[in-house]
Amino acid sequence: MVTPTPSDPAGPASGDQPRTGLGGRLRTGFGLLGPRHPRHTLSLSQVDTLALPVGDDGVVVGVNAEGQPAVLGVNRPTPFDILFIGGLWTAQVLALRAAATGARVTVETGRPGHWAQVVQAVGGGQAGMTVHDVGRVPPQGASAMGPVLVVRDCGMRPPRGRVTSGPWQSVLTLLPYLSPVAPRLVRQARLTGVQRVSPDEAAELGRIMALSPTEVESLPTLPDGMTLWYADRDHQYVMTQPTDAETGLLGAPRRID
Repeated sequence: MVTPTPSDPAGPASGDQPRTGLGGRLRTGFGLLGPRHPRHTLSLSQVDTLALPVGDDGVVVGVNAEGQPAVLGVNRPTPFDILFIGGLWTAQVLALRAAATGARVTVETGRPGHWAQVVQAVGGGQAGMTVHDVGRVPPQGASAMGPVLVVRDCGMRPPRGRVTSGPWQSVLTLLPYLSPVAPRLVRQARLTGVQRVSPDEAAELGRIMALSPTEVESLPTLPDGMTLWYADRDHQYVMTQPTDAETGLLGAPRRID
């Protein structure tokens, strides 16, 4: 599991102190502890034979500045709100990968046509992905055996949702750009992701999120597919790299839809 520490694409932050312990990991967006299982002991010679990465549960949202997988735990026993200021392409990749972990994905949107091919790829119904009009999302009945990710694609001024985050039900709110409701959503979110924005938007986000000058300067120049994820004092630049199947379905990474 990756704990976000870099404050710029080139290297780690100079002033951030990494959080330790269960409490610190649960308060940040990355680093959620997965299910605990009895430990197995390997000799040093056996470690090199492992072909799969060993880590905790979550969605691989990309790679960090060191080229290591960045894993986001969306299936949580506590309420978890995510604000994502970025492109529909990345939001749909996150929805696809969340569904691949076994979560049910519910999309609240005013543009259902943009999600049709994603729903077709995942499969509809209670075992896959469903799409609902804005304000028409029914209770989801999330549980440990059936976690839910609600994606709110409701434009620049999303109304307050009828279905909110709760145990085993995370909510990701997508904003195409910074809007007047962004400060409120940033305060409510446990994790915020920001893609390329204008210099004026970057300056405003810097004030809202207490970003460093280097981070503010970087936001208008981020390439397609790169996101600055921010949780409390933990910052991490992550590049989302699509699989062949995701490219075939959604095309190449892009910031503008």
